[in-house]
Amino acid sequence: MRASGYVVLLSLCLVAPFSRAAAQGDPRLERLDEATRPVVVALIDTARAVGLPVNPLVERALEGAIKGAPGATIATAVRRLAADLGRARDALGSGASPVELDAGAAALRAGAGPDVLTRLRRARGHRPVTMALAVLTDLVARGVPIDTATTAVLTLAATARDEDLVDFRRAVERDIAIGAPPAAAASIRVNAAAREARPGRP
Repeated sequence: MRASGYVVLLSLCLVAPFSRAAAQGDPRLERLDEATRPVVVALIDTARAVGLPVNPLVERALEGAIKGAPGATIATAVRRLAADLGRARDALGSGASPVELDAGAAALRAGAGPDVLTRLRRARGHRPVTMALAVLTDLVARGVPIDTATTAVLTLAATARDEDLVDFRRAVERDIAIGAPPAAAASIRVNAAAREARPGRP
């Protein structure tokens, strides 16, 4: 992780004092209990200060609240997501959009290394990398080993359109649903998809 990643992690671990206005935070956070809300708001304010997207953090906190998770668990989940967003930005570059960072954080949680995000960014060129990251994450969620999923998506990333990536994911999911081993399904389908993929358009 580069220096900026350490700065994000340090900032998120050391919650600084915050103003009364900041403590009010996003009105959606009123769902949190009185003890948890200021901690989460401080984490979100810190993330905002270092230029990270905050909506995923709010949504993660609300998800925990809806599930009835303890306040400490919610705060830990928000802190970890903010750290993942920071790592994703290090890997994808400062110009990455909020949705790309969110997708990158999900891919990191699925087991992809930061180098995979960087390679996908380079392979996609000026095109958004969101769909490639989402497909990678979805494949792992369906049981495809991370190395196999990474190889498959990297194989397609340079030439495939987003539509091609979606078609590839759906084909793999169909094969898995009828009993194909996840790794075999991805390996077989990527060869067919690579032949059919047309050069990507901006």
